[in-house]
Amino acid sequence: MELSFSSREELYKRVRPALNAKRQELKRTGHPAIKEIDIWNCLIEKKWKKGHSLMLSDVVSDILHVEFKTIQQYLKKKQKEEQASNQNRSLEVI
Repeated sequence: MELSFSSREELYKRVRPALNAKRQELKRTGHPAIKEIDIWNCLIEKKWKKGHSLMLSDVVSDILHVEFKTIQQYLKKKQKEEQASNQNRSLEVI
């Protein structure tokens, strides 16, 4: 049986239990600040960027097996990009 989703939001809702399980695992291992949406966005931008025909089982597997290090690197990169963007906006005001 093949499942298809009409939007990322629909897929997100479907895999939310896996995201929650991963968040709970990270919390137990000393990383309580990681949110479900952080895991989701990390995988979308790093792992699934070029994937068009992902199977639901592959998506769930990726969620459950993504390493903290991968998420941490993604979040640090996003933070640096945000800081640079804020700094550029500050310079435009001057």
